[in-house]
Amino acid sequence: MANATAIILAAGEGTRMKSSHAKVSHEILGKPMIRWVADAAIAGGCNHVVIVVGSHADEVRAIVDTAYAGSAATVECVEQAERKGTGHAVKVALEATGINEGPVVVLNGDLPLVTAETIRSFAESVSAGNAAATAFTITPPDPFGYGRIVLAEDGTIERNIEQKDCTPEQAATLLECNAGCYAFDGAQLAAHIGEVGCDNAQGEYYLPDMLEILKSHGQAVRAFHCDDYREGLGVNSRTQLAQLTAIARDRINEHWMAEGVTFIDPAQAWIGPDATIGRDTVVWPQTHLIGECHIGTDCQLGPNSRLTNTSAGNGCVIDETVAIDARLENAVDCGPRAYLRPGTHMLNGSKAGTHVEIKKSTIGEGSKVPHLSYIGDTTMGNGVNMGAGSITCNYDGVHKHKTVIGNDVFVGSDTMIVAPGEIGDGALVAAGSVITKPVSADALAIGRARQTEIAGWASKHFEALRAQK
Repeated sequence: MANATAIILAAGEGTRMKSSHAKVSHEILGKPMIRWVADAAIAGGCNHVVIVVGSHADEVRAIVDTAYAGSAATVECVEQAERKGTGHAVKVALEATGINEGPVVVLNGDLPLVTAETIRSFAESVSAGNAAATAFTITPPDPFGYGRIVLAEDGTIERNIEQKDCTPEQAATLLECNAGCYAFDGAQLAAHIGEVGCDNAQGEYYLPDMLEILKSHGQAVRAFHCDDYREGLGVNSRTQLAQLTAIARDRINEHWMAEGVTFIDPAQAWIGPDATIGRDTVVWPQTHLIGECHIGTDCQLGPNSRLTNTSAGNGCVIDETVAIDARLENAVDCGPRAYLRPGTHMLNGSKAGTHVEIKKSTIGEGSKVPHLSYIGDTTMGNGVNMGAGSITCNYDGVHKHKTVIGNDVFVGSDTMIVAPGEIGDGALVAAGSVITKPVSADALAIGRARQTEIAGWASKHFEALRAQK
């Protein structure tokens, strides 16, 4: 769809959220609400997205700038310094960008469930030339609080009646509700947005007035009905945030189950909208996939795992694991209670076991870090076994240093490798060692004090202690 524009209104205070942050910055499944709407608009064919910011403008700009720096679509923020209503917000956006043609969809920034397909159809509703504007309508189970749309016999909009102006009969019988989003012919919008007045109790410029203005110029305005009312639901409170998060969770989990993924309890798995999961993977309760997570086939995820911007190949087991910006290849085994920090790369068949922390390190094919260990700033070869309680001591108090461990190395339990360190292929490091120098290939390294024994010392020691009572 050529030259489609989305104007996303994100300048509001969000008073009922009772937050120190912008309402649209609050996350649903690990993703700010404003990004849900902007991503749907881009996927729906809008090559220009204008986000109107106001309250907490810097916070929203930072989210947008970070997320869309490399976007093929043009995504920009325009500030509404004085918040004078939705009509004023659209006017500010038009004046700042010079938009005056093509379909223009106006969306609310707290509309995280609207889909790309709906936005595409919404924009197309004004691109055929038979309507200058369409209003996004839904029929929710409880219509209270919504403006009601009265349709003429030819399907055009006759009236838009606000909830407060409805008679009891109208409130009971008019079920077509205005969700507060509009699609406009860009030329008509630009030509007449200046006619929106502020002759009301609040002294604000309301965008719905554009419907009557366009009708007064002989233009047709119609309803765009969305069959799934949930796409028109907004967020004005923490309760609604939780409700829409649950809807988004269920929608995403249903999609992946239809694609061949098993969920032990779909109500206890939170999969972000940008995550992917391969078929025959099993998702256990309390699993979270946040951001750009990509999971292969035949994996076991969870229980109690949280992955952020992490990829895993096929046949991985990720049990009670926290992983951030990590990359796991095939048949990797993690946990329980493993912590994979940014920069972790685990090759095929490797293992990070119970209470293991790995940071900015490569664990080679078939290598194992089974228990109670910390591996930092390390390149580990293939077939390595790290004994329980072993650590690469990478920090000297000022600088971080690297450790290189070759192939087929066996490191005994409770070993400290003080970086910068290097252990050659096939070496064996004795348990309890502190290694401060390079270890040659195929060597035995022992870095501990010689064991000393004093006969009869223990009983005399305890007798002396008891005599002190």
